[in-house]
Amino acid sequence: MSESQNIRIKETIPINIEGGFLVDGFPSIGFTSAIATESLIHTSQFELGGIIDSDNFPPVSIIKDGVPNYPTRIFVNQDLKVAVFSSYLTLHESLHRTMASQMLEWAKKHKCSLVISSVAVKSAVNENQVVAAGSTESAKSKLKQAGFLVLQHGTIPGIPGSLLNEGMLNNQDVAVVLFNAKDSGPDFKASVHLCLAMAKLMPGVSCNIESLQKDAETAEKEIKETDQEAKHLKDYMYR
Repeated sequence: MSESQNIRIKETIPINIEGGFLVDGFPSIGFTSAIATESLIHTSQFELGGIIDSDNFPPVSIIKDGVPNYPTRIFVNQDLKVAVFSSYLTLHESLHRTMASQMLEWAKKHKCSLVISSVAVKSAVNENQVVAAGSTESAKSKLKQAGFLVLQHGTIPGIPGSLLNEGMLNNQDVAVVLFNAKDSGPDFKASVHLCLAMAKLMPGVSCNIESLQKDAETAEKEIKETDQEAKHLKDYMYR
């Protein structure tokens, strides 16, 4: 079995998002990316469309309203043609390339026009100017049309970096939105800015600012609890 086959994607409903968008909701530095995408799901009426699992993922179940849930799931809004790979797990670095490859393969299968990811940066990002990196000239053109400043120099690690590299190599449009990293504590402001920035790239998608903080608080609590529960499992699996 190849490395890429170790990650299994199972769709639970028919999915048609042709010409639409795939959003990467895996946590990177901190939990802002995961919180923003989780909030996007709640405020834009997404439904569960599938699960993502692997023998290399920590075995964790999240119970919601008495129902067991996989920690990494696919949510879709077929009217808006948007899918989100939502995860409460912070993946081990050894899985970043594989997950990015699987994400792009899935986006290609479903004929998505753009894959959207995000990454935290240490240096200050001007809140009045949203910065993003694009994998192709087409992706950069989409960013400019949406009012983004296209990143010319920088380093993007992890799943977002792998998405950009493979997107460039395979001529797939990928956009990675940059946001300010916060060392500790909740950062609802960053989640709001990131949610609004991602929405600019997806026609019809909106972020309900009034409910966003409440959703972000709930999402952050659940994501941190899952990450903490999975930590000792990951330490054992990857030592």
